[in-house]
Amino acid sequence: MVRMGKSIALFRWGGGIRGRVGKIQLSHTFEEIISLENLCLAWQEFVVGKKAKKDVQKFSRHLMDNIVSLHQDLANQFYQHGGYVSFYITDPKPRHIHKASVRDRLLHHALHRILYPFFSRVFISDSYSCRVDKGLHKAANRFRQMANQVSQNNTKTCWILKCDIRKFFPSIDHRVLFQILQEYIPDKNIIWLLGQVIDSFSTAGNPAVGLPLGNLTSQLFANVYMNVFDQWVKHRLKAKYYVRYADDFVFLSRDKLWLESTIPQIRHFLSKKLKLTLHPNKIFLKTSASGMDFLGWVSFPRHRVLRRVTKQRMFVKMKIRPSLETLQSYLGLLYHGNTEKTRQELLWQFWLWQ
Repeated sequence: MVRMGKSIALFRWGGGIRGRVGKIQLSHTFEEIISLENLCLAWQEFVVGKKAKKDVQKFSRHLMDNIVSLHQDLANQFYQHGGYVSFYITDPKPRHIHKASVRDRLLHHALHRILYPFFSRVFISDSYSCRVDKGLHKAANRFRQMANQVSQNNTKTCWILKCDIRKFFPSIDHRVLFQILQEYIPDKNIIWLLGQVIDSFSTAGNPAVGLPLGNLTSQLFANVYMNVFDQWVKHRLKAKYYVRYADDFVFLSRDKLWLESTIPQIRHFLSKKLKLTLHPNKIFLKTSASGMDFLGWVSFPRHRVLRRVTKQRMFVKMKIRPSLETLQSYLGLLYHGNTEKTRQELLWQFWLWQ
C-alpha cells in the first residue's frame, strides 16, 4: 500500500506507514478497530480473570447482542463513553481508581489491540512502564546495568539524577495529547473515537486535563505523551544513559555538572511542551555508591534493598489480609533484591497472623 501526501511517498511498515520524511503513521482504519472481529477478540482478552465479576456476567448473558449494539453505535458515531465508579486501592501507595462500564472497557481493549503494537515501535527501548516484555523489574535491572557501565564496574564515580513528575496522570493535557496523536493517526474517525475516551474524564476543577487510573487506554496514552519527552532526551539532550518508568526517570553520567545543567532544561521542556511540572521535592542527585531510591528499591553498586516505606506497607497489608496469594506475590517481589532477612520475617509473621 502506498499513500501520497505533501509530495512524500509513504510505505506500509508493520502497523504503520513510513514516510521518507517525518513520522510513521498508523495504517489501520476506523473500520478495522470497530469491526465485530476486533471487538470479539478484545472481549476474549478483556474477560481473562474477570468472569466471576457481576458486571461482566451481566454483559456476557447477551454477549453478541451487546457487541453488535456497540459496533452499530460506533459505526454510526452514536457512541458516547459512560461515567466512572471511583474507589481507592493501596498498591503499594494509595491510588484513586476510576472504573468504566464493561461496554466501555471492551472498547478500550479493542483500541489497545490496534494502537499498542503500532506505538510500541515508536517508543524508545528504555521506556518500561506498561509494555510487553518490559516492566518494573526489567527497568530496575537496566538501571543497575547502566550504573555498572557508567562507573566502569565501580572503578569510576557514577552520578545519578532522579526526577518525578508532579501529579502525572491528573495533569495530562487533552489538547496536547490530541496534537500528539494526530501526528501519528491520519484517520479522523479514529481521532473522533479517541476523543470520546479521552474527554470522558477530567480532573476535578480542571476540564480537559487528566486521565483516569483504571483505563487500559490511559497507560498507552501516558506513554504516547511521555514519548515526546523521551525523544527530546535522546536526540536533543543526547543522553545515553536514561531510564523511564511512567513518571519516574533517571539520568546517569560521570559528569555531575552536566546532570545539574539538565535540570532547568528538563523543567522548561516539560512545562512548555507537555504542561507538566517536575515535583520540587523529588529531584535527587547522588552517587551510585551512596544508594539511589528508584522503583521501590534502594540500589547500591553490588546490592539493592527494599525501600523502607514499601516494606512497612507490605507488612501492614499482610497483617490485614494474610492470604497465601498475597504472601506468594510479596515473596516473588522480594526475590529481586537482597532481602533474605525480610523474607524470613515475612514468613514468620504470616504464620502468626494465620
